[in-house]
Amino acid sequence: MRFPRLLPLVFCSLLALGLCAPAPVFAARKNKASSGDDAGVYRGAIVLDAATGRVLSESNADVVCPPASMAKLMTFAVIADKLQSGALTLDTMVQIDASDARMGGTQVYLDPRETFSVEDLIYAMMIQSANDAAHALARTAGGSVPGFVELMNAKALEIGMRNTTFRTPHGLTSKRQDINEGDLTTPRDFAALCRHLVLKTDVLKYSSVKQRDFGTGRAQGPIRMENHNKLLGRVAGVDGLKTGYTQNAGYCLSTTAERNGHRVIVVIMGCFGPEPRKIDMGKSRDLRSIELLEKGFAAIPASDPAFVSEYRPNVPAGATQLADSPIAHAPIEASSAGQPSAPAASDEPMIRLNFPTRAK
Repeated sequence: MRFPRLLPLVFCSLLALGLCAPAPVFAARKNKASSGDDAGVYRGAIVLDAATGRVLSESNADVVCPPASMAKLMTFAVIADKLQSGALTLDTMVQIDASDARMGGTQVYLDPRETFSVEDLIYAMMIQSANDAAHALARTAGGSVPGFVELMNAKALEIGMRNTTFRTPHGLTSKRQDINEGDLTTPRDFAALCRHLVLKTDVLKYSSVKQRDFGTGRAQGPIRMENHNKLLGRVAGVDGLKTGYTQNAGYCLSTTAERNGHRVIVVIMGCFGPEPRKIDMGKSRDLRSIELLEKGFAAIPASDPAFVSEYRPNVPAGATQLADSPIAHAPIEASSAGQPSAPAASDEPMIRLNFPTRAK
């Protein structure tokens, strides 16, 4: 029998024909997200202890795939640097232009005749996931959108995101665009970004807001923005960070929660429902993220260091913060039974959980 000697030749022939070609960089092994009727698949996930950076759990955490609107978290990171340096202030006014107004996808419908503060646009980007707001911020802070994207990639290298490339400030790509030509990152890299944000910026001030009015001075009245993160106000301690979805990226979520002095970060990317061709509106992603949060907290010994933010605001002389419009914040307190109490105003059901016992 000489068939074994022929196997390398057969493989090479198939490779040349493209029948055994490697999968695209983003099309990684899909993992089971959960069991039962809500089972789904995802490309990769990771769980971190925010205080120490220790990985508590991971699954395919180095797969490279699109972050979708989670890319706006890097836009926030660069804007935060500009605010800290004094190059921008929260009440810096941004003149909207036609390129901002032409952005598709989720938006707050900016008009070239309008001006908004940096802070208003940050809220729109973080709560509504407004692509037009992200574009306006990038154009203003970077001098141009390409210039701002360069700052995003420089910041990624500074944080240690070695397998990440940003090409937009918003994560939106054309349906005709090859995925590998858009924003790309990994769950591990993105968890590093999230840890940087919760440690060194005030990102939670924005990502914890469930609702806020935008454009209170508009003749047609304001838009009521609703945060896309369905875990806010429904899972104990959750106060961020950002969702993402495109048809190619699937459902993505970077989330964080703080309980008993400890903070856990979860990043899950490329999540799809039990039926890949059927959109489940992020249900599988959210259920898996809750499961990972609970496992993360259970894996942190009570004696481990507590999370302490290093953020100290730098308010330039003469700068003032704009008065907030009516908002509803997400942080909730656990009831005596260990379950999260109901949000003050919500027409969606509470997610009830039995929290695991903390590790000793």
